[in-house]
Amino acid sequence: MTEEKGKRIPEAAGEETHDASAYLKEEALRNEDNSLIAISRVSAALSGLGNLDAVLNIGLDTTLEFMEGKAGGIMLLDEESRFLSYRVTRGLSDRYSKEMHMKLGEGVAGRVAQSGKPILIDDISSEPGVARPDLISLEGLKTFACVPLKAKEKVLGVMTITSQKPGHFTRKNIYLLQSIGDQLGTAVEQAKLYERLRRSRERYRQLARRIIVAQEEERKKIARDLHDETSQILAGLALNLQALIEMAGARGIDDQQFLEILKRSHNSTVQIHTEVSRIIADLRPTQLDTLGLVSAIRQYAHSIVASRGIEVEFDMDAIEKYLLPEEELSLFRLVQGAMGNVIQHSNAKNVDISFKQKDDNLVLAISDDGKGFELEKLAEMRERGRGYGLLNMKERMVLIGATCSVQSSPGKGTTVRAVLPLSGKTKIN
Repeated sequence: MTEEKGKRIPEAAGEETHDASAYLKEEALRNEDNSLIAISRVSAALSGLGNLDAVLNIGLDTTLEFMEGKAGGIMLLDEESRFLSYRVTRGLSDRYSKEMHMKLGEGVAGRVAQSGKPILIDDISSEPGVARPDLISLEGLKTFACVPLKAKEKVLGVMTITSQKPGHFTRKNIYLLQSIGDQLGTAVEQAKLYERLRRSRERYRQLARRIIVAQEEERKKIARDLHDETSQILAGLALNLQALIEMAGARGIDDQQFLEILKRSHNSTVQIHTEVSRIIADLRPTQLDTLGLVSAIRQYAHSIVASRGIEVEFDMDAIEKYLLPEEELSLFRLVQGAMGNVIQHSNAKNVDISFKQKDDNLVLAISDDGKGFELEKLAEMRERGRGYGLLNMKERMVLIGATCSVQSSPGKGTTVRAVLPLSGKTKIN
């Protein structure tokens, strides 16, 4: 072997053929590696995306980068009209993006969507049967590659990559493009499912809010009726009984049995009136309107729990400016339910109430140091007619888009925690 000016001179004629063959193999391997890298990057870029526009934009940008295309776009198929129209584009005029739409089977993109097979055209400007040749001419398009976006053999749309140079793409490019299109189709299907789920959740929340409002309106009506009729009658009856007791004393009536029955009747009427007043307050917590959520919780806890000898500690921020009225009401109802459980079942000496903003969530927690219970026995408790209060709390939190959890174990107390996401919320003036 000899060297001449740094260039290698082959010693035999067959060596050139061997080197050329080796070069072609290396080139093929490089192309295969590049294709795998491209597919891997597209997969990584699309992974976990739930927003349809983000999926389409990232998918198109990544594809154009690897294909070295100058322009392109993604057309989605409307399931009802069966028309294709561009959702995202790059390097194409606004007029082209808006006016280039076609029905299934029409034009190149329509044929690809109908057949589910890719098409590569070296010069689309001279291709017969294209849709809107006037727009194609204005854009100066030549090479045109179009692949379907499929998920489970269902075509959701097409991706087009174009160039103003004839023959810019090869058949190898179309294989890569088709692989990317399959990944993109799956990502589009998932994004559409996420979007449907998001809309369903929003409709559910709107319906839930209407249900909560309707419930509270009915509660207000019952509270008003109790106040205007039952409460007034009981107040009058208590006054009459008190008057009878005073009249009996003034007239010297000495029948002890009669007087004892009269006094017991008066005391019972006063107790019933007090209980009805409590029910009215529970049905319509007017302190929410006058004091706001945090102050209403403080007042309620003091009047209901502290009055029974249970110590109450507060760690609460004034953050209700984020909340809608139905959200405030639901959180207040949660406190009412938790406090009721503390009084009736816990034998607690101390209760801690916390209301804090943590990251992008509002967290309300009510903890007691009572006897607690085994969470595993909650279903058993429901069979005996108990435990429905906790279930109602959880269901009410779901209605406003929050979560509710209960932690408890025998001898270690109970904690009820609600977490309301703040994402998308703005302060309410």
